[in-house]
Amino acid sequence: MAADYPDGVRVAPSILSADFARLGEQVDAVLDAGARVIHVDVMDGHFVPPLTMGPLVVEALRDRVHAQGGFIDVHLMVERPEQHVPAFAEAGADSITAHFEATPHVNYAVQQIKRGGCRAGVAITPSTPAEVVRELLDDLDLVLCMSVNPGWGGQPFIPHTADKLARLRALLPDRVRLEVDGGVAPATARTVVDAGADLLVAGSHVFGADDPPAAYRELADAVGAA
Repeated sequence: MAADYPDGVRVAPSILSADFARLGEQVDAVLDAGARVIHVDVMDGHFVPPLTMGPLVVEALRDRVHAQGGFIDVHLMVERPEQHVPAFAEAGADSITAHFEATPHVNYAVQQIKRGGCRAGVAITPSTPAEVVRELLDDLDLVLCMSVNPGWGGQPFIPHTADKLARLRALLPDRVRLEVDGGVAPATARTVVDAGADLLVAGSHVFGADDPPAAYRELADAVGAA
């Protein structure tokens, strides 16, 4: 049975901004500071221009994250995500999110994630209407709303995302988590939580900081997260 998302509002540090020479050490440090969701941004150089990491990184982190009761949240920014789901599930992902825009067979991708024993999410880019997820709701555990254009860290938060999050929250059943990714910092965190988000991905603000554990705590405290 798939692990469940930690309860309540949570900040999910994204390792995209981590120092990969010290990745294990930095992940341990934010877990010690209270983080329980570690976000893994996977990019293929096609769906988005950058090329990042694959299942081996998830496998390398799996035991140390799970040993502290943590949850590995994989975000596939790749074309035809259904082709990559089995490898990430086997590597130790707890949740896998596929982009609505990345495949003509979104329902099949979601079913692949479920068959892999993971929680299933669908992500939408800033230009994709909130309503596209309506036909998938029975099968989803999570919807991820991009608040920047996917592919690059450090972008500013797109202001109209707050309205989109509110529309998504009204559309989603209570059991479906609402995640936001992009430009999340203390100045924007309360806005997205008030709009209905309960999982906040933060990359450059946490792992891009001089002191990632302190940056995590600052952001978590800003929204009353654990």
